[in-house]
Amino acid sequence: MGKLIKNHWARLIVLTAALYQIAAALEGFFWPKIFWDFLTTNLDPAVRPVPILQLINLLLGILAFAWEWPLPIFEFARTGMHRSIEARLAVYPLASLSALLLYQGTNPGIYYLIGMGVYFWAYSEGETVCPEPWSLPRRRHRAGKV
Repeated sequence: MGKLIKNHWARLIVLTAALYQIAAALEGFFWPKIFWDFLTTNLDPAVRPVPILQLINLLLGILAFAWEWPLPIFEFARTGMHRSIEARLAVYPLASLSALLLYQGTNPGIYYLIGMGVYFWAYSEGETVCPEPWSLPRRRHRAGKV
């Protein structure tokens, strides 16, 4: 049996959250609603008449999707920003918060939280993101073993 590569698993979770967040933002343009409107109506100006929160969710969803599945023509995959788990752990809480504020985005917000937990697990075990997306890390050669 192989070893679980946690950053690949977290990447799949965040890809799911990003696609779901994009869909929730697009749905929010037609049916604007804050999730917390049963407690207060102070946040309603964030969704109507100008769809500020929907635009933020759309942009953060596109950013997360592009970050997790970079196209080879942009050469983003070989940069340090793409390989940085720390940068992901800094940006994804903002994406999660914006998704949790929108009524249609509560599920992607929870998925982002789970993905961040798995990324933190991978970071705490010393995993690194490979320069080539979806590739396996290279094995270290061990001397003395046959």
